[in-house]
Amino acid sequence: MNVALPEMGRTLGGTTAGLQWVVDAYTLMFAALLISAGAVSDRVGAKRLFGVGLAAFMAASAACELAPGLAFLIGGRAVQGCAAAVMLPASLALVRQAFSDPVRRAKAIALWSVGGAVAIAAGPVAGGVLTSAVSWRAIFFVNLPVGLVTLALLARAPRSPRRAVPLDPAGQVTAIAGLAALTFGVIEGGETGFGRPVVLGCLLLAAASMGAFVIAETRAAHPMVPLGMFRRWTVTACVSIGFAINVAFYGQIFVLSLFFQRILGESAVTAGLMFLPMTALLASANLTSAKVAASFGPRVVIWTGLLVSALGMAALFVVCTGHGLVILAVVLVPAGLGMGFALPSLTTTLLDAIPADQAGLAAGMLNSSRQAGGTLAVAVFGALVAQRAAFVSGMRDSILIGVLMLLAATAAGLTLPSRRAVEAKEMS
Repeated sequence: MNVALPEMGRTLGGTTAGLQWVVDAYTLMFAALLISAGAVSDRVGAKRLFGVGLAAFMAASAACELAPGLAFLIGGRAVQGCAAAVMLPASLALVRQAFSDPVRRAKAIALWSVGGAVAIAAGPVAGGVLTSAVSWRAIFFVNLPVGLVTLALLARAPRSPRRAVPLDPAGQVTAIAGLAALTFGVIEGGETGFGRPVVLGCLLLAAASMGAFVIAETRAAHPMVPLGMFRRWTVTACVSIGFAINVAFYGQIFVLSLFFQRILGESAVTAGLMFLPMTALLASANLTSAKVAASFGPRVVIWTGLLVSALGMAALFVVCTGHGLVILAVVLVPAGLGMGFALPSLTTTLLDAIPADQAGLAAGMLNSSRQAGGTLAVAVFGALVAQRAAFVSGMRDSILIGVLMLLAATAAGLTLPSRRAVEAKEMS
């Protein structure tokens, strides 16, 4: 999408702000609906909801492909974001339901993570090839055959269990309002400044909505998010670690992308290739994670991966200026690989701590926390590097924040249940 944006602007017209909303419309709806979609997945069945979300994503992709103007395209992207929010927690719930054995489930989640890692590496390349060889519209068309194949595979999956409880409308409305207002406020604040009335109003609305959400969940007979779930330290720690990982990962990619192009004067293609060594190895890190976790337990994998990533980002803080592109590309590898190594075991640990019929909710909470972390990082780090004269100092501050977040996440990872404790729980 990011690679295709300039060509979209030339074809459809529109301002830079309009093109930004081609991306942000998706992000806004995706972030706003993740927790709610996870809860709905548990109630109506992950297989059914995943199928509905996939069909909606395909329809929205077709609409984006045929978009006659920028406003229509932004609307289609918003629908895509809604559909993606439905699919993501349902997909993890399907994995959780398909594998009752913890070791096989860990391997399956690692493969699930590989899909995302391969997409991160291949997305910019595929976007560039399709846009150059065909048209920017082709980046949406490719979703249709892939979606059809996925629907055919989904038909073979067994029916998902369902929680026979009401949908908790108060919780749904307040969660969506709070997350939507927070995401919109952060996006607008990062682009136009956090002192504007509309931004402050959105952030206040987000705080009020989340307060109302907590009250609604406390009083609901069948809450969408049982708040007692967070009394389990494993749940709170995993959700917090997911937030920290995305602050560091997406904040780092955002700032360095600007650094390579605005400060060093490199092309967009070169900037994308700078991340390729890191992203191309994420898949192997995901797979290795499951193998190591089977031998030593997920806790070791989580804190080791986070510590390696923190050390990699600390090295990046040292060499980010005054060194060649090759050195920067090499230093990026451990920073990214450590996170890729930790994430599958983090997801497995969270799902193992939650009953199987709440897997969709757990996946929604984890991914909502990660999405919030990435969105906040882009907004805050973007503000730090907004002035060209202060870009380098702002970038170093951003990297330092990422290092501190990862060190805090490492400390939290050390408090997770050990392999022996997990095995004792399973035996009991």
